[in-house]
Amino acid sequence: MARSALLNIMVTAAFKAGRSLTKDFGEIENLQVSVKGPADFVSKADHNAEKIVHAELSKARPTYGFLMEEGGEIKGTDGQHRWIIDPLDGTTNFLHGIPMFAVAIALQRGDEIVASVIYNPVLEELFVAEKGGGAWLDDKKRLRVGGRKHLADAVISTGIKVTGTANDPLHLRQLGQIAPAVAGIRRTGSASTDLAWLAAGRFDGFWEGRIQPWDIAPGWLMLREAGGTMTDFSGKPGSIWNGEVVAGNETIQGQLLKIIKGVK
Repeated sequence: MARSALLNIMVTAAFKAGRSLTKDFGEIENLQVSVKGPADFVSKADHNAEKIVHAELSKARPTYGFLMEEGGEIKGTDGQHRWIIDPLDGTTNFLHGIPMFAVAIALQRGDEIVASVIYNPVLEELFVAEKGGGAWLDDKKRLRVGGRKHLADAVISTGIKVTGTANDPLHLRQLGQIAPAVAGIRRTGSASTDLAWLAAGRFDGFWEGRIQPWDIAPGWLMLREAGGTMTDFSGKPGSIWNGEVVAGNETIQGQLLKIIKGVK
């Protein structure tokens, strides 16, 4: 694919942050002997990666705003553009030495997401998308959602539950209804990775509640450009803001949504 100037900026930022995370990831094994050490270390790695992304994007587009997991919101002066950033999506994986995490960046223009990057620096997989330009893996393979038509044949990913969140009981009830209906349930620990892999046809569906905009935005565009569908739990068109995702190809998404609607 031919990347635009904006997408090149985003990829460069993701690669630089990825190099920092990869270096820090190599130190995690040495920190496992300490209860406090790994958590503190990962927090620093997370913040360092965000600083790298912020600096790179600010240098290239100084008038754009930011919405970041760690740094919060920074207003831009142009009033139209905003970077949405998760510098380390999959923090728990990182903490435990599991190589499933990503640098996730989306560009918002007005009310739309127009470009996105999801980069796993350990697996060295780069997923990119631009509005109207498709979604791509490593600039070579154009992504398309899987073509399966029956939930019984489908592998579905989810966030499972995070202890202590308000939707724990609901999510477990949803899981209890969905698991027997599908070929398998998977949990990567990184929502942006879930959506990128869904766009690539590795997964057939995805659902999660109480999910943050910086986790949804990059994958939302990726999925749309790969021909996928996303709604909230009520069936309304998917939004990065309401924290609910039910996604897949049109057929699988509809079947998954039907189950979710029936769970109270």
